Amino acid sequence: MSQPPLMPKATAVWLVENTSLTFEQIAEFCKLHPLEVRGIADGEVAAGIKGLDPITSGQLTREELERAAANPNHHLRLAERKVKVPEIKRTKGPRYTPVSKRQDRPNAILWLLRNHPELKDAQIIRLIGTTKSTIAQIRDRTHWNAQQLNPIDPVSLGLCSQIDLDFEVARAAKDRPAALAEAGSTLLSVEEATAPEPVRTETQPFADMSRPKREEEAAIDVDSVFAKLKQIKRPADEDDED
Repeated sequence: MSQPPLMPKATAVWLVENTSLTFEQIAEFCKLHPLEVRGIADGEVAAGIKGLDPITSGQLTREELERAAANPNHHLRLAERKVKVPEIKRTKGPRYTPVSKRQDRPNAILWLLRNHPELKDAQIIRLIGTTKSTIAQIRDRTHWNAQQLNPIDPVSLGLCSQIDLDFEVARAAKDRPAALAEAGSTLLSVEEATAPEPVRTETQPFADMSRPKREEEAAIDVDSVFAKLKQIKRPADEDDED
């Protein structure tokens, strides 16, 4: 399917006023309805629109126009462009927020910061269509209306859909374990948590000095205590004999 010319209604106005082409030829070339072209000829449609010359704009050659005027069954074709303009790839920008709902964005930002702190600023911008400076002001409580803000769900305000919110929350939760692993605050696995502690041997250089003595050491201490008691008792017995 061929593309319509630049400014199709203005081109149709010029063709109706300056050529003898049929309404069907003009309608097919400008991608309009024949009745709409007839309305242009009657002055009922496109009133006040200035005609655009397709020849001077490089959209139609004079030879092509003369062939179409001589043959009512001829289909007009756009002239090939001498300079090929690359197509501009449109990048998806921030979400557009209607003017009537822009005053509710600070409340929605406060709700997201309190209920989903794992969300990044870029994700909040995609959901609500705000700016980083506004998010930072609400987070730091330096916003001009910080005292009057109330956290409100952005879905209930109509600023985003529940599907988009769940998607961003799931993405943030998916990226969160990697960040915790880098910080060294990951939880132990079940096998590591339930594994028995390694047995300490006497060859360990840094043995725990606060551990209680073994039974053998306790027995030796008891014997030494009784020996000291016997030594004390013997001098007392000798004194009684005297």
